[in-house]
Amino acid sequence: MTNRKIYRIALEVEAFPGMPTTAAKLLPLLENHDSTASEIESILKYDPGLTANILKLTNSAYFGIPTRISSVRQAIVLLGWKRLLQVVMTICMSPLMNKTIPGYDLPRGALWQHSVAVSVAAEILVNALKIPDADEVFTAALLHDVGKLILGGFVKEDLQQIESMVTKGITFDVAESMVLGTNHAEIGGQILGKWCFPAELVSAVQWHHDPESCDESCNLSDIVHVANTMGIMTGFGKIDQELALEHFGPVADRLGLAPENLEDMAQQTADRVKKLMVSWA
Repeated sequence: MTNRKIYRIALEVEAFPGMPTTAAKLLPLLENHDSTASEIESILKYDPGLTANILKLTNSAYFGIPTRISSVRQAIVLLGWKRLLQVVMTICMSPLMNKTIPGYDLPRGALWQHSVAVSVAAEILVNALKIPDADEVFTAALLHDVGKLILGGFVKEDLQQIESMVTKGITFDVAESMVLGTNHAEIGGQILGKWCFPAELVSAVQWHHDPESCDESCNLSDIVHVANTMGIMTGFGKIDQELALEHFGPVADRLGLAPENLEDMAQQTADRVKKLMVSWA
């Protein structure tokens, strides 16, 4: 039974949509600090819908830029490469992830809101702890639950068995693996691998629920794990809190995070996400 499920899941991963075209073209440029504003602008000009959304979001209260931004070139100059990448990824992934997810009891918008909250939390965490070379964590955090888009239907098929195991003290994530032969974090890592994301981002998504099992490029998985906990504390999305907190202590120690600071950063996350959601409306 499990082998058949694994085969069906593998087919779903293979058939999963590729990264949105414009995002796929922009990512290599945005990751190369030698890229020019003209190169980025030349790609965006062929996607007027994305351009309009970039200008709408950059002029929102979320960014708080006092100058009115009226062109893509101005947005690039004022936001910089890192921030523009975050805006582009957020806009491009919204249609893909803003869906009802069966099996996880996530109504339309819940997965997307949680994902945005975790990405915002990850950025706050990185800045607060002054963690170097972690610019990519925003994208990993944004996509950490993308595997649920594939596994939702499979979880729904076996939900009674999974929930029965959960009532016995097994976490939902482990019950997923035992019943389906995989879990949404592992499938999310496979999706990012298919999209040719760097290995450290794949690892961050794959191990975000079980960072203790990560054995390569693990710093980002620690950050995403804590950011996921912060996302839960904001109340965005229906997530298994026990699962998120299971490994929190050792991860916090590795990152040098004082637990008493977590609530304050979670509140910052909630405030920023609310502003972002208002801008998105």
